[in-house]
Amino acid sequence: MSDKLKVGILGGTGMVGQRFISLLSGHPWFEVVCIAASPRSAGKTYEEAVGGRWKMTTPMPEAVKKIVVNDVNDVEKVSSQVDFVFSAVDMTKEEIRAIEEKYAKTETPVVSNNSAHRWTPDVPMVVPELNPEHLSVIDDQKKRLNTSRGFIVVKPNCSIQSYTPALHALREYKPLKVVASTYQAISGAGKTFKDWPEMEGNIIPYIGGEEEKSEQEPLRIWGKVENGVIVKAELPVITSQCIRVPVLNGHTATVFVTFEKKPEKEAMIEAWNNYKGLPQELNLPSAPKQFIKYLEEDNRPQVALDVDYENGMGVTLGRLREDTIFDYKFVGLSHNTVRGAAGGAVLIAELLKAQGRIQAK
Repeated sequence: MSDKLKVGILGGTGMVGQRFISLLSGHPWFEVVCIAASPRSAGKTYEEAVGGRWKMTTPMPEAVKKIVVNDVNDVEKVSSQVDFVFSAVDMTKEEIRAIEEKYAKTETPVVSNNSAHRWTPDVPMVVPELNPEHLSVIDDQKKRLNTSRGFIVVKPNCSIQSYTPALHALREYKPLKVVASTYQAISGAGKTFKDWPEMEGNIIPYIGGEEEKSEQEPLRIWGKVENGVIVKAELPVITSQCIRVPVLNGHTATVFVTFEKKPEKEAMIEAWNNYKGLPQELNLPSAPKQFIKYLEEDNRPQVALDVDYENGMGVTLGRLREDTIFDYKFVGLSHNTVRGAAGGAVLIAELLKAQGRIQAK
């Protein structure tokens, strides 16, 4: 019998669910034993339920092909099989909030890729390298839910990963004003070019809800825990535009920033290249060895060359230079379905296990 923690994937047939399954294949700590999806997939094997909709570039892992898919709404049945779940369900926000709380109340920790609980005051929204201290509100959340081991943790929006770590590494200089425009891959909409041929050679200058997330979610990451809830930061003021571009994987950001204390360019690059967080200190399985890397070439970072940096878990930066209106400008790149989605959630779960917050039932 494996001593790995038993994992369930809620919403396992969608693109992010597939990415979870791909990333967890052969994981040293976690084993996928249960997959749940909509009632129309329930009762089929995972291979049958996905059919021709497998969107990963690597083959479907053999270990999951014959797993019989559960109905995600059968909360007690799914919870009885697992130690914790990853959530990537495709429902309305109200439905997601309700079902994730139902799972938590069965004493099953939920690590969610969804946005529904990102602003629930006692639910931590975490990038493990940036704000692991926010996990302390789990204790207050469990009091509200009346649970002993069940809780919800969420990861932030995929688009902010390409610039928020860069700004976080420079917080000693106190960023005041930020313009962050993101150029987002089609996989962020759960699509491939086969699904969305009209995106070839095209851009769409609108992604619903993304600009508000890009402007507000970093402030929650930089917020403080006060009286068992997270109070968002007031600064920096962020404005954003979000554009869909004909790229499969990888969100690129162009960033302009003004600081209270303007740093030297060399100090910024040094801060980025040397930044380490708790995942690096703990040597977690999915943690990048070097979280942020500055590339000196004028034409980097590029999606084609850099999106898979550190197996998609790292952030690459480039083109740092002084600006005529702001202090500096630079470009960032992150993998939206790895660091920005499933991989970021797996890293959260690894941190929770290392802290003893997720254990075998």
